[in-house]
Amino acid sequence: MILPLSLVAVALAILLLLLYLDGGHRSSAGNVPVEDLAAQTRPVDIKAFRNLVGPNEDAFLRANLRSRDFRAIQRDRARSAMEYLHNSTRNATYLMRMGEAAAQNPDPRIAQAGRQLVDSALQLRGYALLYRAQLYLRLALPGAQFSYAKLADNYQQLSTLASQLALIQHPTQAARFSALL
Repeated sequence: MILPLSLVAVALAILLLLLYLDGGHRSSAGNVPVEDLAAQTRPVDIKAFRNLVGPNEDAFLRANLRSRDFRAIQRDRARSAMEYLHNSTRNATYLMRMGEAAAQNPDPRIAQAGRQLVDSALQLRGYALLYRAQLYLRLALPGAQFSYAKLADNYQQLSTLASQLALIQHPTQAARFSALL
């Protein structure tokens, strides 16, 4: 009983540290042109991320590689997943600021879209903290299995909400906006 509680305490401490470190990424965003978005965000290929962390790919690699090779590849995959996670979190932070600005808009459609964007960005950042801790564990224990589907689903939802807000605010640039996320 003491071991599981100590693991929970360590995990919580790691999450709080990551939250503290991640909180330093502040940016202001409001009614921004697409060029500013391009400078502040990094594209995230959700399909590639899903493949990178998917349980089917893990099972395939485990079945077809020697355990030593499997562990080495899993560490590489975890490092790559960390990059996707970093970009997702960075984008969520920026989109959250954009949503906060939109939520202050007098147009109720824009304000509602902004609030939804903020909620989704906050949710993604919460999942990102959890998954970052899991990826660190995966680096230490490459055989550990975790599910990252919720993060990918949430990022996809965040991108959709951001695109909808862009469509309302910048109809002529909405397609370019979507491509940047």
